[in-house]
Amino acid sequence: MDPRPSRHLTGLPSAPSSSAPTDTSDVRAWLADYRGRMEELRDRAERAQAQLEGLTATASSRDGAVTVTVNGSGALLELRFGSRAEEMPRARLADLVLTLSREAAADASRQVREVVEPVTAAGRAAR
Repeated sequence: MDPRPSRHLTGLPSAPSSSAPTDTSDVRAWLADYRGRMEELRDRAERAQAQLEGLTATASSRDGAVTVTVNGSGALLELRFGSRAEEMPRARLADLVLTLSREAAADASRQVREVVEPVTAAGRAAR
């Protein structure tokens, strides 16, 4: 009887590829290596998740009239107006809030990419 699992049960091809292990000790070593890589990937993902949970980005106008803070998704967390904001026309103030919100969201997006890239690169390498 063939010791390999049925391809209908596992989705594996019936003949091993040239890089697949062929004897029991090779299979065990390959599986141990694979598990190690998956554990490392999980650890990286957990660290990244913790970093992403606290990720914020802030943008401020040069004159200190407006400061916005967003989370990693770009959602507004805080909006502060300095004394210079009182002197601005409302339309200008609204435009400034939107502009700074976009700048902060772009910075947050960049930070997210920096946190996630090592995890996704490790995931591709683990395949």
